[in-house]
Amino acid sequence: MSASRMLRWLWLSALVIGLDQASKLGMQDWLLAQPAGRVPVLPGLFEWVLAYNRGAAFSFLGDADGWQRWLFLALAGVVSVVLTLWLARLEAHERRLAAALALVIGGAVGNLIDRVFHGHVIDFIQVYIGTWPFPVFNLADSAISLGAALLVLDSLLAGSSRHSATPER
Repeated sequence: MSASRMLRWLWLSALVIGLDQASKLGMQDWLLAQPAGRVPVLPGLFEWVLAYNRGAAFSFLGDADGWQRWLFLALAGVVSVVLTLWLARLEAHERRLAAALALVIGGAVGNLIDRVFHGHVIDFIQVYIGTWPFPVFNLADSAISLGAALLVLDSLLAGSSRHSATPER
């Protein structure tokens, strides 16, 4: 299959980017008008809370002097290009892998847009595991996580099908 056919999967990336950016801007405006910038949805389990992340996942390097913005911009750009090139080389039957790559690309670009225009990533989803608050995240982060999980699943299923196709000796 031609590269242009597999690049059609970028519609999924575009959908992730659009939903991510719309949700971030809408939730930011709404939460700024709320007391303390948070709204409990299921107390003790889930709430909307406005947070700005200048770092990477789990606020890694969030307290650095600002250089991390450029590092994460470059990293997200390079990863997005590499994954797009990988996507273009896939075969038609590799749909699960294509969806995984498209989700990661969309999430990476969604957060990259925030860093370019705001200097930080807008997060607004807070989940609690027992009494422990999971780090605040957004739809782009969710797409990256789902894409990564699909990559692992695809790798496991591809590995098991290779092993089952191996003739016994």
